[in-house]
Amino acid sequence: METLKSYIRNVPDFPKPGILFYDITTLLRDPIGFRESLDSLATPFANESIDLVVGVESRGFIFGAAVADRLGAGFVPIRKPNKLPSATIQTSYELEYGEGSLEIHDDAIDKGQKVLIVDDLLATGGTGQAAVQLIKKLGGIVQGVVFLIELEGLKGRSKLLDENIVSILKY
Repeated sequence: METLKSYIRNVPDFPKPGILFYDITTLLRDPIGFRESLDSLATPFANESIDLVVGVESRGFIFGAAVADRLGAGFVPIRKPNKLPSATIQTSYELEYGEGSLEIHDDAIDKGQKVLIVDDLLATGGTGQAAVQLIKKLGGIVQGVVFLIELEGLKGRSKLLDENIVSILKY
């Protein structure tokens, strides 16, 4: 995994002073690094008979769609409010300074479908927790939650205690 870490650019003081931002655009532009990251995200779930992969806006779309293809599954986006064209359900979650909301189409997941959540980053766990809530509200079975990067010091796992969490790179 150290090889994958070498593809990620560290940007100090972005988006504000004191934050070290892990920029994955340098990973995405490299065909070998991108392929390795996708393989790392998909492989732990290769034998799980995943029906749907859910990608969380926005970088979760990049990884989620490709992971869905590798697993022979469909893809479903979870988006910020007012971005989906049909009827949705919504849930809110806590941000470091405020609150956010996520939505999914109300017919995106059938009861009993096995779902894998894919996102780029596990930080405080709020978006992951919200995605799990939306999937379960629709009757989906969360088979796992997979992240490219986990910032362990922010303890995001604590909001996903009952879930099968896989993180590829830990900082």
